[in-house]
Amino acid sequence: MRILVAEDERFLADLVAEGLRKRAMAVDVAYDGAGAMERLTVNDYDVLVLDRDLPEMHGDDICRELARRGEPVRILMLTASGAVHERVDGLNLGADDYLAKPFAFDELVARVNALGRRSVPPLPPVLEHGGITLDTARQQVHRDGRHVPLSRKEYAVLEVLMQARGTVVSTETLLERAWDENTDPFTTVVKVTMSKLRAKLGRPPVIVTVPGSGYRM
Repeated sequence: MRILVAEDERFLADLVAEGLRKRAMAVDVAYDGAGAMERLTVNDYDVLVLDRDLPEMHGDDICRELARRGEPVRILMLTASGAVHERVDGLNLGADDYLAKPFAFDELVARVNALGRRSVPPLPPVLEHGGITLDTARQQVHRDGRHVPLSRKEYAVLEVLMQARGTVVSTETLLERAWDENTDPFTTVVKVTMSKLRAKLGRPPVIVTVPGSGYRM
């Protein structure tokens, strides 16, 4: 998944982002509402972790604008208030879920994962292809019953390929979905990661290179 964390408390924002990255998610960070809207206009995100009380552009206004545009991004709203009327207001503005501060990080991760699964068409929690099973909840991969230990990026690349269900995934799409906005678009990181992933998955090969287009399972 690709996530945008919009939070003006820099320490908290960076802490949340790093924690999500450790779970093989691609994460961008914005420290104010204007920066968040700029990134939402340029990039496609699965989930927006949105602090309600952002400077420059309030979280409520971001929700309204995304609803007006009909953007598919799922919104997890964060707020310092856990009052019922605050939660109701946030949900009525267009948020998909609501979490009061302070929160348990494991709960935030679970809510982000739940929102990420609400894609169209919905994806099953366990993806299977060619003897490979990918458990999105446990972030474990097996091939023919053998556990395959993968790095975070190898796992993220494999997840994107398996979600594509046999269609071709371009290098640009892999960069967008498995890495963050700071990645050099001319880097060879996708090629290197793909080579390591193929070696770990073993034979017979299940990832095919489509010349000039990208990769597919």
